[in-house]
Amino acid sequence: MPVPWFLLSLALGRNPVVLSLERVVGPQDTARCSPGLSCHLWDGDVLCLPGSLVSAPGPVLVPTRLQTELVLRCHEETDCDLCVRVAVHLAVQGYWEDPEDEEKFRRAADPELEEPRNASLQAHIVLSFQAYPTAHCVLLEVQVPAALVQPGQSVGSVVFDCFEAALGAEVQIWSYTQPRYQKELNLTQQLPDCRGLEVQDNIQSCWALPWLNVSADGEDVRLVLDVSEEQRFGLSLYWNQVQGPIKPWWHSNLTGPQTITLNHTDLVPCLCIQVWPLEPDSVRTSICPFREDPRAHRNLWRAARLQLLPPLDWRLDAPCSLPAEATLCWQPLDGGPCLSLVPPLPRENVTVNKVLEFPLLKGHPNVCVQVSTWEKLQLQECLWADSLGPRKDDMLLVETRGPQDNSSLCALEPSGCTPLLSRASTRAARLGEQLLQDVQSGQCLQLWDNDLGALWACPMDKYIHQRWALVWLACLLLAAVLFLLLLLKMSRVKAAARSRAALLLYSADDASFERLVGALASALCQLPLRVAVDLWSRRDLSAQGALAWFHAQRRQTLQEGGVVVLLFSPGAVALCREWLQDATSAPRAHDPHDAFAASLSCVLPDFLQGRAPGRYVGAYFDKLLPADAVPALFRSVPVFSLPSQLPDFLGTLQGSAAPRPRRLAERAEQVSRALQPALESCFRPPGAPGTGRGMGPEAGDRT
Repeated sequence: MPVPWFLLSLALGRNPVVLSLERVVGPQDTARCSPGLSCHLWDGDVLCLPGSLVSAPGPVLVPTRLQTELVLRCHEETDCDLCVRVAVHLAVQGYWEDPEDEEKFRRAADPELEEPRNASLQAHIVLSFQAYPTAHCVLLEVQVPAALVQPGQSVGSVVFDCFEAALGAEVQIWSYTQPRYQKELNLTQQLPDCRGLEVQDNIQSCWALPWLNVSADGEDVRLVLDVSEEQRFGLSLYWNQVQGPIKPWWHSNLTGPQTITLNHTDLVPCLCIQVWPLEPDSVRTSICPFREDPRAHRNLWRAARLQLLPPLDWRLDAPCSLPAEATLCWQPLDGGPCLSLVPPLPRENVTVNKVLEFPLLKGHPNVCVQVSTWEKLQLQECLWADSLGPRKDDMLLVETRGPQDNSSLCALEPSGCTPLLSRASTRAARLGEQLLQDVQSGQCLQLWDNDLGALWACPMDKYIHQRWALVWLACLLLAAVLFLLLLLKMSRVKAAARSRAALLLYSADDASFERLVGALASALCQLPLRVAVDLWSRRDLSAQGALAWFHAQRRQTLQEGGVVVLLFSPGAVALCREWLQDATSAPRAHDPHDAFAASLSCVLPDFLQGRAPGRYVGAYFDKLLPADAVPALFRSVPVFSLPSQLPDFLGTLQGSAAPRPRRLAERAEQVSRALQPALESCFRPPGAPGTGRGMGPEAGDRT
């Protein structure tokens, strides 16, 4: 029984099943119609030229829907080709302009007349089939009896057998009338290869095909090629970009069987796999199994790079096409959100790996480009910061032009576009007349101009110096008062921050990691926080023992409202997993001074019994440990990636005493700079300079 194409496309996924296809015997193309219609297939190919749209003179027959179905066209029992059957559904469109014409049409088809005429509606339907690098068009003549002609009603369908196509090819099908009364219908489909159809014994090119299976290997992906030991085949991994040619990534000639592992960080949606036997004119099988993989989409955005090219060009580099839009915005000098500009970039998806031009007359360092999806902002870069310098304290004026040379100016501010001659309490409104004079006298830079309006960037530096001495004095006095209030507030915040204690637990993997922990503890002490870490308490550890020292520090930290920080590393994760294993497993001997190993007997019950939230915080260094390596048990509390999530990490440690976001970001930057040398030392080869065991000036006993 024939298999409808829409069912076949659902069946062919990552693990396609084997389906049977109808056989069509003979090389001749044919056409057949629904009952009541008559149709004729014109001999030979026709020109694939749709022509321009024309108005219908009355009711006309037009295609409304395309359906496809795969069949086998067989010349012999084991000599078949894949063929696409196309069904075109037809309907009547339009009405009679003159009622007399309709009456004549109805009378001509009246069976009660003595000599009735065979009145009917006739149409020429063109089917265009393209499968790179070939194109093929056929012409179908269809006639509908007058009794079935009802405007807006479906009249049936015509079926064409069939268009031959290569296995695994992408085909495009168009349908339209001659002359053309409406926009042509189109359909694009990816045909299956030898894996998903019952064609191995019928299509000779499939006989020697290597079979490929894609399966999961933990976080990574495993490619298994099931071929004989003697067979040689080619394997290619490539980026199948919609915009531009195929971009090869990896290629090799191998001898089967083979198993190849791909790192999960290498997956992107357009990564495809192509395999073929190393024989003349062999069929190549291609699959793209990662199009819907969330990991692949995350990796794609991590790999995307937005480049701004002087004087007025930009480019988005990415291995795959991105479903994103680009817009222009104005970034004020004092920060805040980037304000959308009037001349937007084209709203369609961004074309990757192609130099594009900004719709501006001049460049300005405050103009930025944003690339975003429907979910969130993904990338933002300000224009040509290297060539135009840092952002300026300029006011952006938006000129709107109306009929009869009427125009108005407003200043783009976070609260909206403020008219220059308004009574609003903003800087632009207070300086409205001066800014208007600056535009008229040519002191402002014109960034954009068209029939609807223009953009002007007006310098504001000169207005800073135009103040009376009394105003300056009042401002200085006010600034002094505010500064004193700020100092008082900061002193209270610092006092509150000092009262917060933090106990840092880690696994001593190696000397470089201990140095990194020491650098983190020293940086946290500058926030300020009271940090306890076994690295600074070797004397107490020797005297009390690791378990007793941890119990005392934990009890004191939690009684004072502090927090216990679990710093995960490969060694810490291994210890956690060892403790979480079956109790019958023999425990491994640990360093008697290893506070982390000793602490697990007390830490794990807190997590298992739900007492951990509010008392524990997790962290790991993103260059040393992947995010998903942290055991799921510990994700009941916040787990932060360092240094990328330093602001959130510091805010959680300081609790209610955390400073404002801007100040918190500055502190996070300071901590990040302090960690950088120690982080770099973790990646130096053994024996390289600077990899000794020294702990810095804070390595002494600080308890």
